[in-house]
Amino acid sequence: MNDRVRNLTCELIGTFLLTFIGAGSILTTTWTGGAPGLVGIAIAHGIALAIAVSAAMNLSGGHINPAVTATMLATGRIKAGDAVAYIISQCAGAVVAGLLLNVIFSSLGASDAGITGAKAIELCKLGTPAFSAAVPAGIAVLTEALLTFVLLFAVFGTAVDGRCPRIAGFGIGLAVTIDILAGGPITGGAMNPARTIGTLIGGGGATQTLWAQHWVYWVGPIAGGLLAGFVYDTLIMPRKDAK
Repeated sequence: MNDRVRNLTCELIGTFLLTFIGAGSILTTTWTGGAPGLVGIAIAHGIALAIAVSAAMNLSGGHINPAVTATMLATGRIKAGDAVAYIISQCAGAVVAGLLLNVIFSSLGASDAGITGAKAIELCKLGTPAFSAAVPAGIAVLTEALLTFVLLFAVFGTAVDGRCPRIAGFGIGLAVTIDILAGGPITGGAMNPARTIGTLIGGGGATQTLWAQHWVYWVGPIAGGLLAGFVYDTLIMPRKDAK
């Protein structure tokens, strides 16, 4: 198996893991009528990403997110062809996760809270990040951009910078956890276009509103990621010609 296939497989499986566990925690919260709640959802996403990044880092780099890949492309750390392949693999892994979650929860009867799996899918849209009419689209973009800035700052500080401590998966997972705690109630705290489109497509019954909002979950995360990459590369990363 060549390196390209290994890398794409890592990105596919890693994004599958993040989406399956992350969206699964939202579905479980809805199905049970309360548990594990926002804290549990944040922890589930954070730990899932920490595992995925740690497992894939030495092979594909552990991007697990089109916003990360776009930032690595913009800062010259990945070639354009590889970046496109990474993003396709990430989205494919997330869609497979969404489809499997749909199959699993569609088969569940009523929980103790009286909610069937199918009803849980309907209520939370298979765990697809979204924002309500109370949140202007511009604010949603800003929120996703700021949350992703935090995430990419952690990526650069714990994985890209050669001076970093070897805690990349842990640090990146913690960044996602705190981001969801802060932004989850506003936009769902996606920070990841693949995570969003995976459950959007996998849900089957996605509403027109979700599709109308979907651009936010590409523009916000990629803009925030690019800003973080620019700031870190320009102001923090040591210059190669420095002694």
